Amino acid sequence: MAESVVGFLINQLSTLLSQESTLLGGLRPDVQFIKDELGSMKAFLRQAEAKEDNDSQLQEWVKQVREVAYDTEDVLDDFAFRFARGDADGFFGRVGKIYNSIKNLKARHRISLEIKDIKARVVEISARHQRYQSLYGTQEIGSSSSHVASADCDIHDQALLIEEAKLVGIDQPKNELISKILDDHSHLKLVSVVGMGGLGKTTLVKKVYDDAAVKKQFQSHAWITVSQNFQFKVIIKNLIQQLYDEIRQPVPPQVDSMDGIRLSEFVKDFLKERRYILVLDDLWTIDAWEAIKYVLPDYNIASRVVLTTRITDVASASCLTFHDFIHKMSPLSYEDSWTLFCNRTFQSNGCPSNLEEVCRKILKKCEGLPLGIVTMGGVLALKDKDKIDEWEMIFRGFGSEVDGSGKLDRIRKILLLSYSDLPHHLKNCLLYLSIYPEDHPIDVDEILGKWIALGFIEEEEGMIATDIAMRYLKELVNRSLIQVKETWDDGKLVNCGLHDFLREIIVSKSKEQCFTAIITGYCTRWPDKVRHLAIHNFTGNPPQGFSSLKCLRSVETFGNEDSLTTSFLSKFLCGGPKFLKVLNLTGAELDNIPKEVFKLFHLQYLDLSGTRVKIIPKSIGQLQNLEFLILAETTIMELPVEILKLRKLRSLNLYGIGDYSNNFALWGFKSPDGIGKLTSLERLHNIEADSGKIVREIGKLIQLRELSITKLRREDGKELLYSLSRLTNLRELHICSIKEEETLDLQHSVSPRLGFLTRLWLNGHLERVPEWVISLQYLGTLVLLNSELSEDENAIGCLGHLPNLVHLFLLRAYEGETLCFKAGRFQKLQRLDLVQFQRLKWVRVEEASMPSLQEFAIVGSKLMTGLPLGLQNLTGLKFLQLFDMCDELIHKVQNLDKQSEDYQTISHIPQVCTGHWINGDWKTEILSEKIGKG
Repeated sequence: MAESVVGFLINQLSTLLSQESTLLGGLRPDVQFIKDELGSMKAFLRQAEAKEDNDSQLQEWVKQVREVAYDTEDVLDDFAFRFARGDADGFFGRVGKIYNSIKNLKARHRISLEIKDIKARVVEISARHQRYQSLYGTQEIGSSSSHVASADCDIHDQALLIEEAKLVGIDQPKNELISKILDDHSHLKLVSVVGMGGLGKTTLVKKVYDDAAVKKQFQSHAWITVSQNFQFKVIIKNLIQQLYDEIRQPVPPQVDSMDGIRLSEFVKDFLKERRYILVLDDLWTIDAWEAIKYVLPDYNIASRVVLTTRITDVASASCLTFHDFIHKMSPLSYEDSWTLFCNRTFQSNGCPSNLEEVCRKILKKCEGLPLGIVTMGGVLALKDKDKIDEWEMIFRGFGSEVDGSGKLDRIRKILLLSYSDLPHHLKNCLLYLSIYPEDHPIDVDEILGKWIALGFIEEEEGMIATDIAMRYLKELVNRSLIQVKETWDDGKLVNCGLHDFLREIIVSKSKEQCFTAIITGYCTRWPDKVRHLAIHNFTGNPPQGFSSLKCLRSVETFGNEDSLTTSFLSKFLCGGPKFLKVLNLTGAELDNIPKEVFKLFHLQYLDLSGTRVKIIPKSIGQLQNLEFLILAETTIMELPVEILKLRKLRSLNLYGIGDYSNNFALWGFKSPDGIGKLTSLERLHNIEADSGKIVREIGKLIQLRELSITKLRREDGKELLYSLSRLTNLRELHICSIKEEETLDLQHSVSPRLGFLTRLWLNGHLERVPEWVISLQYLGTLVLLNSELSEDENAIGCLGHLPNLVHLFLLRAYEGETLCFKAGRFQKLQRLDLVQFQRLKWVRVEEASMPSLQEFAIVGSKLMTGLPLGLQNLTGLKFLQLFDMCDELIHKVQNLDKQSEDYQTISHIPQVCTGHWINGDWKTEILSEKIGKG
């Protein structure tokens, strides 16, 4: 963690030194010295942190480095707070021009003394660093032997633990892998097994490798554990040793003196006429694979390489030919998890009834992770089965068991390998996720904004921070550290999450490093010198005394509707943090925004979603560093003109709740004239087209990625198209008319160049589908609401030419009685929803139409008395939903005769559902079993 803190600070210092040299004045040499010294320590820190658990002196050195980095950041932010206020440009504002007019000389003198004190501390820490290098030697600290031994030991223990418990759920993937290995492809074939640590990759591959049929198929066999600290010559010599041991001959003595090239040639020569199987276990980098693959000959004799990895990109990079295969490990099903748990905990005797409830709660924590289940079962197997309180204590103390002080230290070490392998900027991003409660969905857009606001995203020329942040998130997914929980049909990430075991580990790591602190239940005192604070479900009055919170950079609240009042927050912000960058008050009991919020000079992210705040005061203009303003689910109806001072604003999200004067129109906000001045905006939700002037101003926001505009009038259509023609970066667009009968006039000669648009919502009457919509080559999701398109063969059919459309949602979008999906159309469509087509009587699907369709829903078309014709042509269909349809159709579907034509039409569909809207909820019946499809 010290490495990530120091890396983060070095980036800040670099920017400060390059942009604010005039303001620094005589402090510049000291700041440069601090940066250089910390830079020289950074490379040593990663290796030192890996060894600190076993060395108390080294642990103290790492702690001091972290503390001096934190203190340096505090001094720099205080410097900016005092001397760089009032200007919106540059790292601390382009404020060199005010250097000679600084009045607060006393404050400047104090900060100068603090920087010199930090410099003295850095000198001492650097000297201690030199002593450590002398004591241990750089090579020893950075050597791979301890890492390899540790990895070997962990993986052996992992396989042994799971083997002891008679792992369940392995037969199907084992048989699948064996079939891929023993198939008749004559070329060298790669099989990659990928998944997070603890899923049993090594165990599965070991079962395959040891299988008698596999052993018999190959002349040469070798198992190489690669590990994080890859050393090519060590790996190749290990391989040679195994190959010669297998033929019971000594390794030729000249091998010891060979360089890498000669070793490669030696292995190639040995294997060139042999059918071999090689396992590369625990591969971490593409570079390691690239080095090894050139050693492996392919003489069309059906040799095989099997590798395991936690990193998706490594698996993909190794499997590039059509006959290669990637197996993605999945968590165990709940049934298999329970079986494995009982096998390990109760030696297959079944769970005693008095322990079943607590055991199932403990099992839920394991989330199908075999190593976690087996390890937890081993802990519980030693407990007295009559003392349920001891079992409850294990459940309540789950975090302490995982954090290194408990009996689950083994799995902690395995999962920490993935964390330790991260570069410093990704460590910060991952550790910040520890603020979220267990099982809380992590909104992707929100977390990317917070990472940006907190400075975790390193600038790259030619790229915007949002794209870099998304790349960071995808890399953490790629490394099996973040789980994707929800996506749009077109692939956009919506929610992500953490496995419970990993969450407990990063919560512990964050707490240990004073990075985050979580306050839950009844709290008597605030934590000391923590950087990020999460407040979860207070049960009593929050503690007073806020001086220990002065170092805070973020405050996040979850489930504190009753305790976080305006009065409390005023005291909290007045007496505590002044360096806050992120303030998330979602759901807090606020009637208005405390005035202290507007004194937070560094604030970049403010979320007031779900509060009772009705008015944004003029003071909002003081937050000139604000980049994200989230006002969802509030009753705010209008923004003051002072909002236009927020020239760094990237995201403005406002939509309301409550009674609407117009139930049709999407409820948005009135914007002051001049919204076009906010040229940094990337997301703008949901602005009302109050006048043609507002629509025209939107065209100046050329950085926009997402736009929602509501209450559009017919006469605004042409102006909107002119504005859209300038917004060439748009990815997502929502347009809503002012009332149901109002036409969206989007058919002018102006054609928006929305080449990157992937999602489009049009809510309002359309005379026909605009031609520019049909030209959207990357459109993945299209939603047409209340379009009322007239009956025309091409009214809906024209959409079938969109080459990348995967989800089409149509609500009251068509007035015709018949609807035909023509052959060759909608080639990539996966999901189709037809809702409230009130005149529709029948639907036909021609052969070769919608070949990729998986979900098909028809809702509220009560004139339909028969199933869509041609359903048998949708061979990939998995779900058919018929909701709120006429009783005749529902009765027909529920009582299908297996000999009937309708039965033959839908017999290939795995799940068929019907449902009705009753008392504000859908009452659904799954008919698959009734029509004979289990």
